This record gives sequence, C-alpha cells and structure tokens, in this order.
Amino acid sequence: MAKEGFDKEIQFLRMLVLTSGAFNRQQFAERLGISVHTFDKTQRRLKEILNGVYQHLPEEQRKQLSDAIQFSYYESSDPILLFLFRAKSVKETESERISLLLEAMDGQALTAKELLEICSASLPSYLPMPDEKTIRADLKYLEEVGVIKKEHTARPFRYRLQNDLAAGLSDEELVELFDFVDIMANTQVPSVQGYLLRDSLKKQLLRRQSGSAAAEPFLYKYHYNSRILDEAHLFTLISAIEQRCKVSFLYFSPKSEKSYSSKNTNPLFEREHAGQHVTTLPLKVVYDHQYGRWYLLSNSKIGIRKYRLEGITQLEVEDAVGQLPFEQKSIELEQRMTNSWLIDTGRPVTVRARFFHPKGSGNNFIKERVLLQGQWGHIHSEDESSFIYEITVNGTTEIKPWLRSFGSSCEVLEPLFLRQELIAEWKEIASYYESVREDL
Repeated sequence: MAKEGFDKEIQFLRMLVLTSGAFNRQQFAERLGISVHTFDKTQRRLKEILNGVYQHLPEEQRKQLSDAIQFSYYESSDPILLFLFRAKSVKETESERISLLLEAMDGQALTAKELLEICSASLPSYLPMPDEKTIRADLKYLEEVGVIKKEHTARPFRYRLQNDLAAGLSDEELVELFDFVDIMANTQVPSVQGYLLRDSLKKQLLRRQSGSAAAEPFLYKYHYNSRILDEAHLFTLISAIEQRCKVSFLYFSPKSEKSYSSKNTNPLFEREHAGQHVTTLPLKVVYDHQYGRWYLLSNSKIGIRKYRLEGITQLEVEDAVGQLPFEQKSIELEQRMTNSWLIDTGRPVTVRARFFHPKGSGNNFIKERVLLQGQWGHIHSEDESSFIYEITVNGTTEIKPWLRSFGSSCEVLEPLFLRQELIAEWKEIASYYESVREDL
C-alpha cells in the first residue's frame, strides 16, 4: 500500500465527515488538490469497501458514500479510521495469500517451504503464484505485527499462529476481556490500537459462535473523527521520538486552501503544491481535549515549531540524532512549556478572573469545573457571591476560549488587554441579536 494513497483517503474521509456532503465534486477535488477523475476513482474504491462493511443498508443509501456513513452512524461502533485500515491494509493478492498462511498455521507450526506448497495448491488460478522470497516476506511482516511467532530458534524456522491468549480463555473470560477492551478503546486516548485489538477479539468470539458476541452491551460513538484519523500518524511520530529520529513531511496549515497534494513520481506531470516541505526533530506529541486535536512539537533550525497532525501528509522517518543534542532540545522545550495552558511557548502573563457562584443551586458546578479544569491555577478571596481565580500562563490565546465558555459567570480582571478583547467580543455577539429583537 502506498503511503500517498493512505494520506489521500484520510483527508478524503476527514472532509466528508466535516462537510457532510455540502461540497460538490469540483469543490471537493479543489479542496483536496486532486483532479475530479482522481476524486471519482477514490470515491468508487471507498464505496466498494463500504458496501462490504455495511451490507445491511438499503441499495439507495449505499449508492451515496456520505449517506451510507450518515445512516450507519449509530449502527456501527467501529471508528472511521478502522474502516480505512480495512480498506488499505493489504492488497487483494496479499489478502488472499495471508489468509491462507494464517489458516495453515492455526494449530500447527510450519516452515516457509511447507507454507509455499500450501499456497501454491490453494490459491485461485487467476492470482499469481508466490515464490519462497514472497512467503518469507509475508512471514516477516506477520511476525513484526505480532500475529505469528517462531516455534523453534534452529533452522529451518517453524512458524505458528500466536493466539495463546485468546485460545487459553473460556468463552465467559473472552467476553469479559472484549467488554474491557471495548470500554477502554472508546474512552481513552489514544485508542486506534485498542480498536484493532477489539476487532480481533470480536472475530475470535464470532469464530466460537458465542451468543454473547452478537449482543454487545455497550455502543460508543466518538464524535471527533479528526482525532481518530490523526492517529494514523501518531505511532510513527512516537516511535521517531523514542529513537531520536528526524521526520520529514508535507504540511498543510489549517489556513491553507488545500489539504492534500499528490506525490508526483513523473517529472512531466510535476506541479507546485500549496503544502510546505518540513524536516524537523520531533520532541513531543500533545492532545487537546477541548477540540479533539493532536499537535506535534518539534525543533528545527528556526527553533521550536508546532504542527497539527491533521495537516501532515507524506510522513517519512529520517536519520537519528545524538542523545545529547536530543536531550538538550527536549529540556529546552519543557522549560518553554512550563506555563503552557496547552502548547503555547510565548511570554508568561498572569490572568486574574472573578467567577460567580450559581444562584439558587445547591451544587456549585462553577467552582467544581474551575477546580477540575483550572490546572495549576489557584483560588483565593472567596465570598458568598464569587471567588478570584489566578494563574500564570504563556500568553492568553489558549486560555481565552476556556474563560469565555463560562459566559456571564466569569469576569476577567487582568490583564487589561484580555479584558478589553472579551468586552469587544461580547458586544459583537450582542449586536447580532439587536436586529432580531427589533423584528420580534
């Protein structure tokens, strides 16, 4: 599977979810930076897989990709990225061959030559016959992802299916494990690997024909689809950080008019793109719970840089750097982020705000929320009607939406420029309702 294609489908599905089918073909293609022909080709491919996944849908709904995703939204607890992994994980020929290999190794250990004979005898005639090199490459891939393991260390190596955990559990224990993984995958961050484990356990339950597998006790649906899609790059970046490797990618900022550009291999058709080529040293990955976004914090020649994972395409891992310079850059980043509400590394500023207790309510939910979400800030000067909250943060950009979300229950006292900004914003909001009130 080409990484270019995976990026394209990620951005395709992201736009489909965010726009809910509001764009026509031409607008959709222009936003993605692809031709209408490529758009149609990608949509046809996704429709084919969608029809296989959601066979329960009426034919009219399956004709439109956006309608199929919309109408099956609450009928499937599988995230949209898992759907994409199913679509792009392996080629059709690889899928047939790997399925035969896994079936053959279930319950017995076999050598590469024995598996080659089984594949040659069982593959359909219209598919190309593999050689021993291809089989060994498949075995290496399956071993890396943890699906199989070597039975003996001496040559010739024998391989068998690694399903000891699931095979050693009773039906009741397997159901309990599935329920636990289901809860954790849908409530914790990150969760893609949990979804993949959940998918494997569900298949194991169905193989046993357990009645409990069909009736899932929980049904989750996470609404931040962009967060799930961003996790396609997350573990590559975490691995690069652990190995102190630089990464390179084509980046599209949130303000960019396009969100994707194809990787041209033919110089005759090479064209300029709206993205920015970036080579940088990743230091930290941060998740924003408020907006459901992932951020990459890295170091380059011009200092600390921040990137939203949703704009990263064509991600490649480069050479590693020394341990000492990596640690120095990491320490510098941590020092700059000491007072970051999220990832801001600007100049520290002290914010003071008055929060008003809710009237006529026995539960002081305002104070509870400030204590829960206020991070290292502290409360002082409390009386019967209000309390003062104070915190020192790097800039006011990131804390401003949090303060604004309290509405009339929060009054910013300092700094003066933040107070004036919020006064102007509330006046603008009030002006939106003046004409409506006159009409009424």
